[in-house]
Amino acid sequence: MNLARHPLLPLLGLPALLGAAMLTALSIGRYPLPVDDILRLLGAALGWRPLPPEEFEVLYNLVVRIRLPRVLAAVMVGAALASSGAAFQAVFRNPLVSPGLLGVLAGAAFGAALGILLSLDWLQVQALAFLMGVAAVAIGVGIATLFGGGAIVMLVLGGIVSAALFSSLLSMVKYVADPYNQLPAIVYWLMGSLAVADLTQVGSLALPIGGGVLVLSVLGRALDALSMGDDEARSLGVPVRSVRYTVIAAATLVSALTVSLAGMIGWVGLIVPHIARLLVGPGNSRLLPASAGLGALFLLGADSLSRTWSSTEIPIGIVTELIGIPVFLLVLGRARKAWA
Repeated sequence: MNLARHPLLPLLGLPALLGAAMLTALSIGRYPLPVDDILRLLGAALGWRPLPPEEFEVLYNLVVRIRLPRVLAAVMVGAALASSGAAFQAVFRNPLVSPGLLGVLAGAAFGAALGILLSLDWLQVQALAFLMGVAAVAIGVGIATLFGGGAIVMLVLGGIVSAALFSSLLSMVKYVADPYNQLPAIVYWLMGSLAVADLTQVGSLALPIGGGVLVLSVLGRALDALSMGDDEARSLGVPVRSVRYTVIAAATLVSALTVSLAGMIGWVGLIVPHIARLLVGPGNSRLLPASAGLGALFLLGADSLSRTWSSTEIPIGIVTELIGIPVFLLVLGRARKAWA
């Protein structure tokens, strides 16, 4: 059955599939747990069936304090990167666009590296990464507005200039960093990791990331109008400039937040929208929520592999690249037809 002809079926099945994947991710790791133990812990937490105090404490520490934060972080980061990638592809009408187009990833990387160089605490490093990611996009949009009135081509060129600027600043920070302490920390962070996520961080970022993804999904119909061209969208009553900059702002917000939480994680925002387009078709009102769900699944699977592939944890950015390249080649041919 061609799922693209029945676009609601994948959307209806994604929540159940994501719930099963999260339950599976909680059960695997260096100390595997039966799914029954996780369900028993849930029942004890809800007061349905108590557990012995010693067993409850062990399960609670392993599942809730260690594994649950990174599982939730993987879901949030994957959904945010995939939905922002789909939104950028729709705004710029280009299937090769990813969340890093306007320089947000380069800016956030520089901000985090600068924070590590200045020996700031981790919360300050994350805040600086977020602020620099937003600043990079602001510079790119400012260049486009100053020299081209905000035209799409000038937005792309402004993003290229901004990304090059912050990439150069990142290289400078790496050059002057202490090669024994600071430089390894910067390089490791740039490879991406969910190991530092905790419930406090996840809880504080859940609302802005979830709100940004929701805004992108709500603007799906307006993005469909934009895909026909600015003049056609205006004739349908769509405020082209407002929609374009709202999408850019929301996608920038969630992308910068993901980088501040998990470091640099590539390919999710590029390949997942293509897979979603094959399943639900090109309509952005369906494509954006489908991309969010598939992105959460993709990164959840990548994080599970990074924890279990070898005796030592592999940075998740490496795993997404190793998986993303062959997956992208497999879907490339069909994705061209789906985009058309």
